[in-house]
Amino acid sequence: MNTAHYKFWPARLPHELYYPRVPLYEFVETSARRYPDKEAIIYYGTRISYRELWDAVQSFAAVMIELGVGRGDRVALYLQNTPHFLISFFGVLRAGGVVVPVNPMLTEEELKFILADSGAVAVVTTADIGGRVFNIKKETSVREILVGDYSDYLPADPELPLPFPAQPRRELPAGAGGWLDLLGTSKGSRPSFDVDNGDLAMLPYTSGSTGIPKGCMHSHATIIANVISSAVWHNMVSSSTVLATLPFFHVTGLVHSALAPIYAGGTIVLLSRWEREAAIKAIEKYRCTVWTNITTMVIDLLNHPEITNRDLSSLLIVGGGGAPLPETVGKKLYELTGLKFVEGYGMTETISQTHFNPPDRPKMQCIGIPDFGVDARIIDIDTRKELSTGEEGELVINAPEVMLGYWNRPEETEEAFIEIEGKRFLRTGDICYLDEEGYFFVIDRSKRMINAAGFKVWPAEVEGILYTHPAVAEVCVVGVPDPVRVENVKAFVVLRKEYEGKLTGEEFIAWAKEKMAAYRYPRIIEFVAALPKSGTGKVQWRQLQQMERERVVREGAYWQKG
Repeated sequence: MNTAHYKFWPARLPHELYYPRVPLYEFVETSARRYPDKEAIIYYGTRISYRELWDAVQSFAAVMIELGVGRGDRVALYLQNTPHFLISFFGVLRAGGVVVPVNPMLTEEELKFILADSGAVAVVTTADIGGRVFNIKKETSVREILVGDYSDYLPADPELPLPFPAQPRRELPAGAGGWLDLLGTSKGSRPSFDVDNGDLAMLPYTSGSTGIPKGCMHSHATIIANVISSAVWHNMVSSSTVLATLPFFHVTGLVHSALAPIYAGGTIVLLSRWEREAAIKAIEKYRCTVWTNITTMVIDLLNHPEITNRDLSSLLIVGGGGAPLPETVGKKLYELTGLKFVEGYGMTETISQTHFNPPDRPKMQCIGIPDFGVDARIIDIDTRKELSTGEEGELVINAPEVMLGYWNRPEETEEAFIEIEGKRFLRTGDICYLDEEGYFFVIDRSKRMINAAGFKVWPAEVEGILYTHPAVAEVCVVGVPDPVRVENVKAFVVLRKEYEGKLTGEEFIAWAKEKMAAYRYPRIIEFVAALPKSGTGKVQWRQLQQMERERVVREGAYWQKG
């Protein structure tokens, strides 16, 4: 195990943590006992105290038991970020069930797969998308559907801009359980049994970008390891106010923007969807101190035309992951706030982070150093031999937050792990290298590499250079088939508004040609209005790459060549 990074470890933090052997829901109970009247959630102006949150969690647990949800039963949460999500999340766990968080943007067909694969017996959703669940219920194992409405918790006079038009309460489909009615009728009927720390708690599904989505089995213990690691690393305390803009169905948003602040007794400022003006106003009004995000959110916020006149002074730490933050964006953030962006790294298989940058010594476009209890190594993809500093290979991880395995997929589970020196390591599939100070850098996913005339081109590196052009708002680089070069490098570019119609593809290619090696610069440029993104805001590069390959086969044509 490499320990070079210990020299740059955050001051006054130990290298190891000991985690409580309790069920995850006890974090809500403990904070409610310590800070009963303190705001746990602020939702567009509605304030929910820790006492109210814990009461609602217990009532929901009672609902689950009354509906016949037993130990180990899976319950899907198919909804946006709302108080319903957090209440049902902890309520399912208190009842001994297993949470299956589901992207609310999934179509009926995609949703049906996850419900069927997980064997979910109940679904919690909201009235705006609940119809999809009812349409496919007969084709799944779902017995119960509980439907909430945004109006259950929205104030009459919202304090922040809403991401959707104000609407009257929707009519519930026949057979649906109304949220507030269910919580009200079950008050007082609480679970009388305990849940073990090692019990299965969550089945978050991988994005499916490398194949069929797979459920990652996480126990209360594996989740707790990352929750406490996040809180400690970010110096979260009961006076912390966390801006929650990442979706909770995704592990990064759930761990850093919900579970960690609840563990610390902090306050969650909850937004149902990303909306730039709402986020800025939330920081100003509620004096948010911590904001975990993804690159696209930071870029959008900093592109606000009046951002230099807005008050972001309460922020103490801003960070995230998903993709490297372009250096020019990081510099702009620092100039505006005095804060260095703290990048991290994690996977659904590790319930979020395994690496963090030290807050006081981060490196740009770097995933940082292994956090508490993480043994991270770089190995040769073919020989599996451990590599030395500076050598590029696959990142493998042994840590307390690593999943137990894939749900009902023993073969995939076996392929996902290797043994090194008697320890079980998760193969991440990410190509990385380690610098002399023990910091890790991700080059790219192993399967995203572009073969340009025999040269290896890593799209993330090219994107980082293209982001330095003043006209670029967003960019995604993919490989497209070429009869001579094997693959060509193509860049999809979203221009800043002031450059629209003022820059040609030839001019952009000529600029890029001066910035990087001949085999790396994009030979094909397409200016687009927007890039396709997942529910978590990540750019869907595979979708663009597949579209290009299909187009080449069909038409044999390109937009702009250089």
